[in-house]
Amino acid sequence: MTEESRRVDELVARVAAGDHAAFEALYETVATRVLATVRRQLVDLSQSEEVAQEVFLEIWQSAARFQPARGAALSWILTMAARRAIDRIRASQASRDRDRVTGLREQSPPHDEVWEHVAARADRDTLTTALALISPLQREALTITYLDGRTAAEAAALVGASTSAVKTRQRDGLLRLRQLLGADQALSA
Repeated sequence: MTEESRRVDELVARVAAGDHAAFEALYETVATRVLATVRRQLVDLSQSEEVAQEVFLEIWQSAARFQPARGAALSWILTMAARRAIDRIRASQASRDRDRVTGLREQSPPHDEVWEHVAARADRDTLTTALALISPLQREALTITYLDGRTAAEAAALVGASTSAVKTRQRDGLLRLRQLLGADQALSA
C-alpha cells in the first residue's frame, strides 16, 4: 500500500467521524484524480466539475459505510467517481432520447400545398367527368343528398319521387361511379 493510499484511508476514517478538517485534507489530496477520472468519461469540464462535486458530497455522506477490509479508500472514491460519470452519461442520453421522441411526435409532416391543390383539382375534375356519365336521375339524387347535404326523404320531396326511389337512384349511381372511377384509376396508374 502506497503512502498516498494509507493517507486517504486515514482521512476517510476521520471523515466518517465527522471531521471537517479531514474532509478538506481529503479533498486537497484526491480532487485532481477524481476530476480526471470523471473528465475521462464526460469530456465536458463543467459537467465533470458538477459530478466531482456530487462525488465529494457522497463521500461526506457515506464515509461511515466505507469498509477498509473490502479495499483501499482511494479505489472506493475513484470507483464512485467513475460510476457517477457513467450515470450522468446515461441520464444525458435518456434526456436526448426523450427530447428526440417528443420532437418527432410534435413535428407535423411536411406537405406540399401546391400538390394538394393539384390533387384536389384533379379529383374534382375526375368526379365531375364521372358524374356526367351517369344517368340524370342518379346524378340528381347524388347531388341533392351528397353535395347539398339533404336526406333521402328531403330529396324525394324536391324531385317528386318516393324515398325508396331516391335511395335506389343513389345506390345505382354510387355503383356506377365506383365502376367509372375504378376504371379511371386503373387507366391513370
